[in-house]
Amino acid sequence: MATTTRFKAFCTECRNKVELGAEALRLAVGRTRERTFYSFTCPECGAAVRKPAGERIVDALTGAGVSTMRLHAGQ
Repeated sequence: MATTTRFKAFCTECRNKVELGAEALRLAVGRTRERTFYSFTCPECGAAVRKPAGERIVDALTGAGVSTMRLHAGQ
C-alpha cells in the first residue's frame, strides 16, 4: 500500500494547524531565498496562504512531487 506524504502547516488567517497532501501545495522558486515560497488554500477557512520556503522545505516539497514553478528565466 502506497503512502501519500502529508505536510502540516499553520494558516496565517484562521491560525489553525492543517494537514495537506502534495497536491494541495504549490512551490515557487525565485532567484533568492526571499523570493522562494510555498502556497496553499486553507481547507478550514479558504484563505490563500503564502509562506517562505527555505532550502529544507524546498527539498521536502520537491521530493514529495509538489508542483513547482521557477520565477526567473535563465539568462
